[in-house]
Amino acid sequence: MVYIPHTDADREAMLEAIGVKGIDELFDCVPEQFRFPELDLPEPLTEMEAADELSKIADYNLSANLTTTFLGAGAYYHYIPSVVDHILRRGEFYTAYTPYQPEVSQGTLQAIFEYQSMICALTGMEASNASHYDGATSLAEAVIMALNVQRGRRKRIILSPDIHPHYRAVVRTYTQGMGLELIEDPAIADLESLKRALDANTALLAVQTPSFFGQVDDLMGLADEVHSVGALLCVVTNPISLGLFTAPGHLGADIVVGDGQPLGIPLSLGGPYLGFFATRKKYVRKMAGRLVGETVDTSGKRGYVLTLSTREQHIRRQRATSNICTNQGLMMLAAAVYLSTMGKRGLRQVAELCFHKAHYAAAQIDVLKGYSVVQRHERPFFNEFAVQCPRPVTEINEYLLDNWGIIGGYDLGRDYPQRKDQMLIAVTEMNTREEIDILATALAEVEHD
Repeated sequence: MVYIPHTDADREAMLEAIGVKGIDELFDCVPEQFRFPELDLPEPLTEMEAADELSKIADYNLSANLTTTFLGAGAYYHYIPSVVDHILRRGEFYTAYTPYQPEVSQGTLQAIFEYQSMICALTGMEASNASHYDGATSLAEAVIMALNVQRGRRKRIILSPDIHPHYRAVVRTYTQGMGLELIEDPAIADLESLKRALDANTALLAVQTPSFFGQVDDLMGLADEVHSVGALLCVVTNPISLGLFTAPGHLGADIVVGDGQPLGIPLSLGGPYLGFFATRKKYVRKMAGRLVGETVDTSGKRGYVLTLSTREQHIRRQRATSNICTNQGLMMLAAAVYLSTMGKRGLRQVAELCFHKAHYAAAQIDVLKGYSVVQRHERPFFNEFAVQCPRPVTEINEYLLDNWGIIGGYDLGRDYPQRKDQMLIAVTEMNTREEIDILATALAEVEHD
């Protein structure tokens, strides 16, 4: 299934050019017993046969476009305007990457600049980069930035256990061996407990709203508490929710991060996604990632430049703010096109649809025998909510898929033992009322099965 264009004459010419007598010499560093193992490979296929085989393999994938899905937990099925894909498929953007001769790439730089501007407007912050790999690496970079702002003098990082468990796992991976005191105790999930955990050694407090469980916290006054001990506040958020709720920057946050996947980026079996990162102007020299600025050229015409490049790993490795050396250029462009297409009103409409449809679904499920929505009345939620189920979530999801063609919610017991048999259900504007009613009917049927 691999087409190799080189002829024997081509190979001989290349070997001669590098001064090697035969291909075997290229593998001298590999122990002889491991060089050419016996491989049980099928016979080669023609292009037509290979395309048919790949098509059959692809048919095993269950696409969100072909079924009903209520699975979220950090990656969401949203409507993507057709213009997003049309722009991404233009040849000049197909190989979007970090411009190493940036001023030559004015179109790319302008796209980055516009993206940064919209992220700042969305988060209520003053500066944005473009960008990180996903929401998890954005949070990890927030931790690194906070340590740099504190010049390494503070070693305590407090992560709310309501932050996505995968995000917290990436932070642990990033910071292992740095001698940090990483606090993520399940017993201090509420805001008052998190405030009490602050001390003079705290560099950063990170919270998530809407939380991993979809719940929304009132962060009013939290920044003042954090700043009173000299620490920074990082807020992890769902960008769609900012079409409805107050931006974290307006509540005093120092850093706002999250995954930009909901902004016009398809699920794509887990990626590539986009990590957005925004902060205050006074911390911009401690921020990792690309930063584009607007200026004028010698003729007075508007132009764009890649600013603060000396912070980057490919310029001065020993002085770099991070080892991140790639931005998700194509994904950043998708988010920029999505935001500009939806506009302020469109984004609010999407957020409202997610909010109201999720609450309708919660009301339908909460009255089912054996099911109950967790903390429905104690804490408000956005587009996700946890449901206590009468049977293991894996069994329920298998039943939903096999009998109703529904992709069920996330099994919270995988990451939170105290939440055994709890399902995290996500609802977006793509879920119709009929689909929600069918889900409720299917869940009731599971209970009686």
